[in-house]
Amino acid sequence: MRCYRRLLGISYTQHITNMEIRQRISQAIGRHDDLLTIVKKRKLRWYGHITRSSGLAKTILQGTVQGGRKRGRPKKRWEDNIQEWTQLRLSETVRAAEDRERWRELVDRSSVVPQRPSGVMG
Repeated sequence: MRCYRRLLGISYTQHITNMEIRQRISQAIGRHDDLLTIVKKRKLRWYGHITRSSGLAKTILQGTVQGGRKRGRPKKRWEDNIQEWTQLRLSETVRAAEDRERWRELVDRSSVVPQRPSGVMG
C-alpha cells in the first residue's frame, strides 16, 4: 500500500482508505492480476519447468542434497506450496508436470486467489 500511495502522491495524513487507493490504482492501470496470483503462477510454472529438466536446480528443489536443517519448526518448502495449491500429492505433481498441456491447465486453475470480502482490509 505504501508503494501505491507513493505512486499516486498520497500521504497517510490525507486519511484516504486502502480501498480507495486500490480503486484509483485499478483506474490508472486497468485490469490486472493480484500480486499473489502472479507469484503463484510464476512459482508453479517454474516448478513444472524444473521438474521436466535434469540439473542442479532439480536436485536442490527435490531436496536430494545431503545435510539437514537445524532443529525447530520445519520451514515451508516449495513442494509444500505446490501440493497446497494443486491439491495433489508430490508424485502426482511430478507426473502432471511431465505433460506440459496438463500442467498449464493445472497452473491456471491453481493460481486463482479467492477475492476478499469488500469489508476486509489487507
